[in-house]
Amino acid sequence: MATEVSRAEGALALSAFIICLNEEAYLGNCIESLDVCSDIVIVDSGSTDGTLFLIQTYIERGWPIRLFSEPWRGYAGQKQYALEQCREDWCFNIDADERFDEPLKEVLPHLLKAEPGIVGWRIARRPYLIGYGYTPRRVHERRNLRLIRRGHGSYDLSQKVHEGIRPDGKVENALQGSLLHFRPLVMDEQILKENKYSSLKADQLVAAGTKPRRIKLLFNPPVYFLRLYLRNGLWRCGFPGFIEAMTGAVYSFLTEAKIYQSNALRDRPSMDAMDRADKPGPKAGA
Repeated sequence: MATEVSRAEGALALSAFIICLNEEAYLGNCIESLDVCSDIVIVDSGSTDGTLFLIQTYIERGWPIRLFSEPWRGYAGQKQYALEQCREDWCFNIDADERFDEPLKEVLPHLLKAEPGIVGWRIARRPYLIGYGYTPRRVHERRNLRLIRRGHGSYDLSQKVHEGIRPDGKVENALQGSLLHFRPLVMDEQILKENKYSSLKADQLVAAGTKPRRIKLLFNPPVYFLRLYLRNGLWRCGFPGFIEAMTGAVYSFLTEAKIYQSNALRDRPSMDAMDRADKPGPKAGA
C-alpha cells in the first residue's frame, strides 16, 4: 500500500523512482538530495535491515514518499514496476547510492520544460573514489538516460544487468549537473561486484547466442581502460583514478572470458585424461 503525500510548495512536477534492498547505509542521503521532487517512489524487495524504518521516518516527516513492496523481478523488471508507479509527467531513475548534485538541481526546471519532441535526458554520473572523493565535474562516466517523460519509455526486460530505458522519441544530453555515486567498496568487495555483474552480462549474451569473441577478449579490456582513464579523464584523479579504470578493465575481461568458457564447456566438457572408459576398477578386496 502506498502512502500519498501532496506536492510541497515549490517542488518540481517530477517523480523520482528508486528500487532498494537493504540500503539503510545509503538511502537517507539519496532521499535528502531529492528535496526538489514532488513525488518519490520507493520499491523495496524485502529489506531485513533498517531500510524500511528509515523510509518510514521520512514519510512521517512529510516527505512525498510512496513506498511499495514488490518481490524481486530482476533489475529491469523491478525498475519497470517502479516507473509504472510514478504519477508526474517526468520520471527520474535514481539508485539508492546516488544523489543529485547542486548543478543538477539547478538545471532540472529547464530540462522539464523541454520541447514536446524531446522525451528524455541523459545524465552524467560522478563516482566516489577511495582516497580521492567524488571526481571533478569534468570527470564523469558516460551519460545515461535517467530522466524520461512518463509513457514515452520502458525498460528492456531481457537485460539482466546495465538495464536502461528504451525511449520512443528524441533524447538529449544534459550538459550541466550529474549524479553522485557513493558506494566506496574496498577492492575485495568491488571485485565480487564486478564478478557478479560480469556473470549476469555473460549469461545474457550467451543465452542470446553470442559465440566466443576472441578479438574482444584480447582488446576490449585495454580499450575499456583507456576509455575510462584518458577519454573520461580519470587520469586527473591520480592513483584512485587509475584503480577505477583498471577495475573497469577487469569487468570487461571477466565478461569476455566467461563468454569464451561457457561456449567451450558446452562444446568440450572438461574431463580428466585419467578418466578413461577402459580404466580398470579397484581390485577385489581393496
